[in-house]
Amino acid sequence: MSKTYIELNRTGDKMPLVGYGCWKVDNKDCEETIYNAIKTGYRLIDGAAVYENEVEVGRGINKAIKEGIVKREDLFIVTKLWNTYHHKSHVRPAFDRSLKDMGLDYIDLYLIHFPVPIKYVDPAVKYPGGWIEEGAKDIAYERSPIHETWAEMEKLVDDKVARNIGVSNFNVMALLDLFTYCRYKPATLQVELHPYLQQKRLVEWVQKQGIAVTAYSSFGPASYVSLNEEGKTAKPLLTHEVVQQVASKYGKSAGQVLLRWSVQRNVAVIPKSMNVDRLKSNLDIFDWTLEQQDVDAINQLEMGARFNDTVTYGFDLPLFD
Repeated sequence: MSKTYIELNRTGDKMPLVGYGCWKVDNKDCEETIYNAIKTGYRLIDGAAVYENEVEVGRGINKAIKEGIVKREDLFIVTKLWNTYHHKSHVRPAFDRSLKDMGLDYIDLYLIHFPVPIKYVDPAVKYPGGWIEEGAKDIAYERSPIHETWAEMEKLVDDKVARNIGVSNFNVMALLDLFTYCRYKPATLQVELHPYLQQKRLVEWVQKQGIAVTAYSSFGPASYVSLNEEGKTAKPLLTHEVVQQVASKYGKSAGQVLLRWSVQRNVAVIPKSMNVDRLKSNLDIFDWTLEQQDVDAINQLEMGARFNDTVTYGFDLPLFD
């Protein structure tokens, strides 16, 4: 059986290679879904303030703990600082809100969600705030430099309320800048990653810096997506004939193949499913290995296709260019 975790820098904490992602988990189903995920064997729960379900996520976690399925120290809980709370005076209150909403005493990993400081929105008005204020046409940026935000993140470590801190959606330039002033290096980088967007150079460079990589959107597009690039279209990865052929060879599902493809790169994954059988199968990726010829076949699917793109959301922010 292959290794099921990544050992994080500084703390040596063992972050599971497979976790449960909470994005788009409906509030009405969320408590039971998180509870079932933990009951099924998931130990990493990946959430965020902007997912607007932290209360329900916390209820699911605490239900599992109360029933003795797990102890708190068995779990690895991740959440993220939203863009509207980058100012140095807002980081700790935002963190405390997440902690309170989830009913926890500490967070295992706290991430800066995007390297995008947006004008503060009072939680009493709207929580956690969006990309654009209601009635506005453009993003209102805030003069909150990342070095000040990161210093506040480091204080969370000093205060022993966040065991590890990291970043999401950062590129190499943003990381290089962060390295020039950080006291604590990011433990992880979370980015969109799948066979259509493999980010090979980024992943290899980040891992060489001792930073763990977590992939989101491991299954790529949920439906046909026009890339508007030379007329290309992206077929759903779960039904792509190459992925299906590899899955058939191993007697596994397409989803298992896509997840295994990532973990063989020592990249963590955070798939989401509401189905208990798929919850189980998504964890069952450690007692078998993709042969190099199959990895190579999947690698041929690279298209540079990014689906979580601020521009496609209609924002005048080419964040990943």
